[in-house]
Amino acid sequence: MSFPKRMTIQSHTITIVPRYAETDKAGVVHHSVYPVWFEMGRTELLRANGLAYKDLEEAGVLFVVAELFIKYRRPAMYDEKLQLETHCSAVTASKVEHSYKLMRCCDETILAEGSSVLACVSAEGKVRRIPEFMYPEAD
Repeated sequence: MSFPKRMTIQSHTITIVPRYAETDKAGVVHHSVYPVWFEMGRTELLRANGLAYKDLEEAGVLFVVAELFIKYRRPAMYDEKLQLETHCSAVTASKVEHSYKLMRCCDETILAEGSSVLACVSAEGKVRRIPEFMYPEAD
């Protein structure tokens, strides 16, 4: 697998339409679903940069969630169109930080905001340096 020279895209937005299985009886999205959506956002941000997480894993570059924060502002509801903006806010020697903003498409109401810190580890679970190509392109 050849990796890109540098990460060039720092933010990416995906559309999410909550499924029935992700909600409670009242049609409100369960709080446990948001971390899954955040992971979808990170995965698609990587893909927008020409990377697939499985290719990183095959190269011995794995990421584990070290911190996760979510501020729930308003409920997300079954079958409403949402957009999740994922932003890579920092890359250091052994961690990547992301921020998230989940909005209702029809009126851009912010439903949730969050952040995460991912630690880079080897296949053995030991902290390792992030490969050079994963650092953002310098402005």
